[in-house]
Amino acid sequence: MCVKHVPDAASQRRFEDGRLVRGEDDVLNELDENAIEAAVRLAEEERGAGREAEVVALTMGPEGAEDAIMRALQMGADRGVLVSDDLLEGSDVVTTASVLAAAIARIADEGGAVDLVVTGMASLDAMTSMLPAALAAKAGMPLLGLARRMDVEGQRVEISRTVDGYDERLSAPLPAVVSVTDQINEPRYPAFAAMRAARKKPIDQWGIDDLVQAPGGGAPTLRRALTSVRHSEEITRSGAGTIIQDSGDAGRALAAYILEVVK
Repeated sequence: MCVKHVPDAASQRRFEDGRLVRGEDDVLNELDENAIEAAVRLAEEERGAGREAEVVALTMGPEGAEDAIMRALQMGADRGVLVSDDLLEGSDVVTTASVLAAAIARIADEGGAVDLVVTGMASLDAMTSMLPAALAAKAGMPLLGLARRMDVEGQRVEISRTVDGYDERLSAPLPAVVSVTDQINEPRYPAFAAMRAARKKPIDQWGIDDLVQAPGGGAPTLRRALTSVRHSEEITRSGAGTIIQDSGDAGRALAAYILEVVK
C-alpha cells in the first residue's frame, strides 16, 4: 500500500530563496485513507479465513513523511517503509514510480511475495493521478484503476468502477496495482488503543543505496531525480481588475474589452 505526505490544503504558501514552501503543516494525503482502509479490510478478511496477511505502508519523501506512515499504522497497517534520500528531492512521477517499484521488490525479497499494491486515486498536492499507472509499468504488474469496489478471490482481483458514464467490471491476475476512489469505503478513525499500539510497530527507512541492491532496483533513475527546480518566482497582480456591469449589453462590452486588450 502506497501513501503520500502532502501539504495541508489549508496552509499558506510562500517563497523562500526562490523556492516554494508548500505550507508548514504536512498531513497524510486524504485520498490515501481509502487505500489504507481497503488494504486493512482485505487483510482482516484473510486472517478471518485462517490465512496470513500483512499490510505494509510505503512512502517516498523527506524524513517528516514518517508521519503519514504513522497514520497508516494507526489505521491498521502492520509496518511501514520510508524511502528518503537527498538525491530524490524534486522527483517527478517516473522517478517516484521507479523508486517505489524498487522498494516493493525489496519488500518482496525480504518477506515473501507482494500480492497486491493499493494506492489512492490521486494526491491532493499535484493531482496528476499518474503514479498508479507509472508504478504498475515499473513494477511489471497490471493496473486496475479508479476502483469503487474491490474483491480478491484466489489469485485474481476484480474491481468495479465508473468511467465516462459507464459502469465497468475488470479483473487481473495477482500481483497487481489497484487505485481506489473515495467511494470504495469510509475510512475508520483510529481509537486511542490503536494509536498507542502504532508506536510499537516497525518503520524502516531506506535510501537509494539500499534499493539498488534489490532485484530490479539498479535502474539509473534511482541515482537521482530526473528534474530539478532551477528558478521560481511569485507573480503578483498589479492594479484592480475590470468589472463590467450587465445592463443588457455586457456581452458586447466584454468582447470590446477583450479586443482592446489583445491589440
